[in-house]
Amino acid sequence: MNDMTKQAVSQRLASAAGHIKGIERMVQEDTYCIDVIKQIQAVQAALNRVSAMILDNHLQTCVTTAIQGDDPAERQRVLTEVTSVFDMSNRI
Repeated sequence: MNDMTKQAVSQRLASAAGHIKGIERMVQEDTYCIDVIKQIQAVQAALNRVSAMILDNHLQTCVTTAIQGDDPAERQRVLTEVTSVFDMSNRI
């Protein structure tokens, strides 16, 4: 992962962590349930964006290298790996 991506991912994760602490506070303070759910959804959206950033980086680096390489087994392994990530996210 390049330094720019690392920095962007780290900033977004730090922001999400702060929001999670806020959600914990909301729960302790008996905040209206729908407001808590909205904050949880905002954190989930932020984490989905982080995931997309990391996947984009992976596709542009590791996957591209494997696809352009001479090893068909490695190409298949990397493609299967990416597919499995989507399969896993659909099961959740």
